[in-house]
Amino acid sequence: MKTVVCIKHVPDVQSERRLEDGRLVRGEDDVLNELDENAIEAAVSIAEELGGEVIALTMGPEDAEDSVRRALQMGADSGVVVSDDSLAGADVVATAKTLAAAIARIGGASSGTGDVDLIVTGMASLDAMTSMLPGALAAALEVPALTLASCLEVEGATATITRSWGSVRQTLSAPLPALVSVTDQANEPRYPNFAAMRAAKKKPVELWDLNELGLEPSAGPVLPVVHYEERPARQAGIIRTDAGEAGRDLAAWLVDNKLV
Repeated sequence: MKTVVCIKHVPDVQSERRLEDGRLVRGEDDVLNELDENAIEAAVSIAEELGGEVIALTMGPEDAEDSVRRALQMGADSGVVVSDDSLAGADVVATAKTLAAAIARIGGASSGTGDVDLIVTGMASLDAMTSMLPGALAAALEVPALTLASCLEVEGATATITRSWGSVRQTLSAPLPALVSVTDQANEPRYPNFAAMRAAKKKPVELWDLNELGLEPSAGPVLPVVHYEERPARQAGIIRTDAGEAGRDLAAWLVDNKLV
């Protein structure tokens, strides 16, 4: 079985993030998207159970190789970084189109998935949190999408997931090739040991641009940012010392601020 796990190199959520010209500034304290660790774990676990290989794929600046190397430390067999200056500021449509072309090349095909059986993604990226890419990528590849999986199993030529919303629990299946996005409830990502870290240094990582994927540079994002503004400074809170009137004060504050 050949599995591609799509990951993203994102600004550290603990860092001070900012926009310039409508684009999130990258290259400063960037790390592997934490929610993608669950996708890597799911892909590697399936390969360990059923055999096959796992290819870590990302699109971003060249230093996104750091996140691919982390995936290799966690058990992926090889990696691909798609990096091209014209992809800066790409929206979900352009990203899905580019990743689909990369998956086709990995699978040895001009379109579709070729011999790639399974594509695994995280539930969202922590820089934008739109959760739109899994569906957009499945549409670009023309494969079934099984999203927000808290459990993933592959048997024969079928992928089966379980997902939950509150008290509602669903079990869904689709024939391979298919795309599956997993939540942070799907597994506990492994922490690579020293031997895995050393082995990862010898695993191959390829760097591709749009020309190698047969794609023309985009004229711009389909969904451009038309307005943005700085987050307002955090205001100091209000402290009330309860001398028997705190409840009335709180109720009055809620009414004055139209919160009730």
